[in-house]
Amino acid sequence: MIKFPQGFLWGAAASAYQVEGGNSNSDWWEWEKKTGRQNSGQACRHYELYEQDFDLAKNLNQNAHRLSVEWSRIEPQEGKFPESELKHYLDVILALRRRNIEPVVTLHHFTNPAWFGNAGGWTNRRAVRDFLRYCDLVVRCLAKYVRYWITINEPNVYLTHSYIMGVWPPQARSYLKAKIVEDNFAGAHIKAYRLIRKIYKELNLPRPYVSIAQNMQAFVPCAPSLKNRFAAYIRDKWYNFGFLDAIMRHKAMDFIGVNYYSRQLVEPRNWGFASLAMDVCSQDHHPVKKNSLGWDIYPEGLYELLLKLKKYGLPIIITENGICTRDDNLRWEYIYAHLKNIHLAMGKGAKVEGYLYWSLMDNFEWDKGFNPRFGLIDVDYNTYKRTVRESAVRFAQVSKTGVLE
Repeated sequence: MIKFPQGFLWGAAASAYQVEGGNSNSDWWEWEKKTGRQNSGQACRHYELYEQDFDLAKNLNQNAHRLSVEWSRIEPQEGKFPESELKHYLDVILALRRRNIEPVVTLHHFTNPAWFGNAGGWTNRRAVRDFLRYCDLVVRCLAKYVRYWITINEPNVYLTHSYIMGVWPPQARSYLKAKIVEDNFAGAHIKAYRLIRKIYKELNLPRPYVSIAQNMQAFVPCAPSLKNRFAAYIRDKWYNFGFLDAIMRHKAMDFIGVNYYSRQLVEPRNWGFASLAMDVCSQDHHPVKKNSLGWDIYPEGLYELLLKLKKYGLPIIITENGICTRDDNLRWEYIYAHLKNIHLAMGKGAKVEGYLYWSLMDNFEWDKGFNPRFGLIDVDYNTYKRTVRESAVRFAQVSKTGVLE
């Protein structure tokens, strides 16, 4: 029997654009229309059905929920801030509080207002200033009811997908632009961190806990050659720890948010920079089970990363961990194996304080559309009917007792 400590945060996560629907002032919405790909449309209609969704979370014994605020709703046009949208997010937070569910609020989860994107997005030298103006407004509005803030979700994923691989808007393949975006993200987080702390002081509120959500992968050399080991080392150093190190130098983190899904089997074809940074094994050596997008299921990778994170001496919250699959038994197997590895790492001194599954319900998976099914709760996109999956019921038992049988 595996027992988690009392006060552990148990819950699930979602992001505004992926579940709310109707986010027509976002750069993603504009990009979907322009490129003719699947549009997020009504998504899960969570914008209007959030009370129903939080009832389901409550019935599943969840005591925490990670959500994001959609910047393009708060500031649909530059400098215009509709009161009604701030009130909406306040209502959402209060709905969680009424159910004794701890909100974990993300300020930037991949999407930007269209006006911001059209002005150069995160490559614009005004980007940090614009983001701070938005943060100031949202934090002042919600501070009284929120303890946990995540400024930026997965900065490393955003810049690799948008500015290196070029598969997300603005589809700019440029190492130079990627570097500018990375620097702007670091500056935005550090300044937002200080701003949030300052606002709480001004409002005479207990100090908040502020972090980022860092996507981390297990980089495993396919064979123990020098080239493979070197490539795995530099990916781990840059992708997993580069951004954390940059903001830790400024003491701008109160906990570490970890998003973990998978491993990468590292096998560069040559010693070139792109090969060392990107190439993976193409032969399916060391096969493991995979999710429906073909990502390797590798729970021991999370254990190893949690031990590496001990060097920062900070509490850790698993802010995302989940699987897209039509096989719900595999979903429960995935959750069980990852919780087991988290507990093992805690036994070795990793200060994990919470686990948020991705995602509470099926949702719009960015450039992959509606096909991947990540949810504890099934969503019928024709009727918007929610159906609780068996894996959710089993996870609810762990959330209730803190015990993994």
